[in-house]
Amino acid sequence: MPTDTTASSSAERLAEVRQRIADAARQASRAPEDITLIAVSKTFSAQAITPVLAAGQRHFGENRVQEAREKWPGLKERYPDVVLHLIGPLQTNKVKHAVRLFDVIHTVDRPKLAAELAREMEKRGRQLPVFVQVNTGEEPQKAGVPPRQADAFIKACREEYGLNVVGCMCIPPVDEEPALHFALLRKIAERNGLRQLSMGMSHDFEVAIAFGATHVRVGSAIFGPRKLPAHGE
Repeated sequence: MPTDTTASSSAERLAEVRQRIADAARQASRAPEDITLIAVSKTFSAQAITPVLAAGQRHFGENRVQEAREKWPGLKERYPDVVLHLIGPLQTNKVKHAVRLFDVIHTVDRPKLAAELAREMEKRGRQLPVFVQVNTGEEPQKAGVPPRQADAFIKACREEYGLNVVGCMCIPPVDEEPALHFALLRKIAERNGLRQLSMGMSHDFEVAIAFGATHVRVGSAIFGPRKLPAHGE
């Protein structure tokens, strides 16, 4: 089990992040309760996650299906009201497991994946909310649909595949001003009638809130530094 020091530090960091979200929301003339904090628990063990659950956090994000399958079924049994978000790239051969375990998918970015998700959701009777991931920086190494293709892809996800598209998601380039990317994502969402924006990580979530983020993905600011390189939070 985690030591008292570990439990208290993660709980304290969670409280600090919640306060920063509330302050940023008020500064942007928004209601703090309109912003969902996703605690990004990738690479952290069930032991490390438990104190954050005990502190009342219920939305969590994972990058890899296999890692989530190893630790979340047991945690969900103990905390059945947890909402688990997939925030990392999804391979089509993992769709079956993703639809079974996750409650929200943030990384729909290509027709083949959209079609496979639609088939699996229909098969399982689970119509999960999904976000379309937009590669706002058009980085070749990063997942996401290019901005110029986003409108057509969102339309296809809705009309051709019947997905419940609720919003857009992005991960700005690390060496560029995030505000430019958040503004672009907001424009794409607005012109497609989407109200939810998954954007903002540990280092820039306050900027994202100023640009309308409804979901912020925060990991290291809650759980502490990771041993592995961060991607997606």
